[in-house]
Amino acid sequence: MAGRSQPPYRPRPNYSSSSSSRSLHPSQSSRNFQSKNVNSSTPNNNNNNTKKTSSSNCDKAIDADIDDIQNLPSLVGTCPFMCPVEEREKRERLRDLAVFESLYGNPRQSSPNLAVKKFCRTISVKTLQDSDVRPLSVLEDTLNYLCNLLDSTEHPFEVVHDFIFDRMRSIRQDLSMQNISCSRVVSMYERMVKFHIISQHKLRRCSGSNISSLSYLNMEQLMKALATLYNLYDANRTSESIFENEAEFFSFYVLLHLDSKTQGTGETLSLWFRHVPSHIMKSIEMNFARKILRYFKLGFYKNFIHTTESEASYLQYCIIEPSINEVRALAISCVNYGGYKPQPFPLLALSKLLMMKECDVESFCNDSGLQISVDEEGNNFLPAKQTTLIHPKGGLHKYYPLESERFERFSVVL
Repeated sequence: MAGRSQPPYRPRPNYSSSSSSRSLHPSQSSRNFQSKNVNSSTPNNNNNNTKKTSSSNCDKAIDADIDDIQNLPSLVGTCPFMCPVEEREKRERLRDLAVFESLYGNPRQSSPNLAVKKFCRTISVKTLQDSDVRPLSVLEDTLNYLCNLLDSTEHPFEVVHDFIFDRMRSIRQDLSMQNISCSRVVSMYERMVKFHIISQHKLRRCSGSNISSLSYLNMEQLMKALATLYNLYDANRTSESIFENEAEFFSFYVLLHLDSKTQGTGETLSLWFRHVPSHIMKSIEMNFARKILRYFKLGFYKNFIHTTESEASYLQYCIIEPSINEVRALAISCVNYGGYKPQPFPLLALSKLLMMKECDVESFCNDSGLQISVDEEGNNFLPAKQTTLIHPKGGLHKYYPLESERFERFSVVL
């Protein structure tokens, strides 16, 4: 994190390969990468920052759907464009261009500066050519281009998300096919994880029949990208060194377990913690994540909300946000059932407790089946012991952000 001096990174020369487990074991990373000699005549071999490795079948399955993974030949991409020429011309003929790829809005014309290679679910090894695959430098430029589109307002966010989502999968696919796992790829994966987290945050504010599906697929790719990122961290680790953002990215996996749907995937956190490096476990970011998870499990709603506001990074907040409604609902339930009927709870005090606007607290209470009373001076109160309290099936779908000047100042650059 900012202000902390980090040791330099040098790729570890050798790794052994055995297991192909799909769990998010940080310690399994070294088993998922194995050094491989590359002919000195290959285009990328002169770049000392590029390390060629052969990843396990697991890593390929995560990032590339290829029909014959075990027989995949060694590839060094030579495509100089964001999209191979053959694919671009074919998609122009078929009018298979996204709105971001059409030249002057023409659905049958694009350009090398606009077209981006699509994700292909099935790739035939027999027909795969080096010219179909982009080298690392081109993939980095492509990622930069996609990240700059994230804040585009010309189209609805779900359209923006869908385009970036697909093209980032294609980037991961090209990386997997070339088996590149150097520190530059670590940086790329961190940016892709950021995209999935921020996208999930923005998709919650979208409406439409396909939002639920987009969110589900986005969360699925987030978990896969995190799994590969943890492998990359370990493959590039030297001694007790740590990447600048490594601790924060490990904390994401813990915070994702606030969601009951995520808890059912993979192993339990108690087992996962055993494989996390000790210097990561002792970090500020991981201590925060574990503390938030503990507050959530124990129902300490005040500690949960106020600690999130004071300590969470923006990306951590994006993950935590869906659980804030749950915690607020618990708080209102406690006030309702534990309060004294002749003394209704002032809505202003409740808004400060829940870190919401007073008008939002009123809406939140109404959505939960509770009525608000008003005294002679116009002050709003929440009467206790109401029997109409409900917990909507599937939870409250409207998200009320934390009232926090700190979060309003946050900005994240992919």
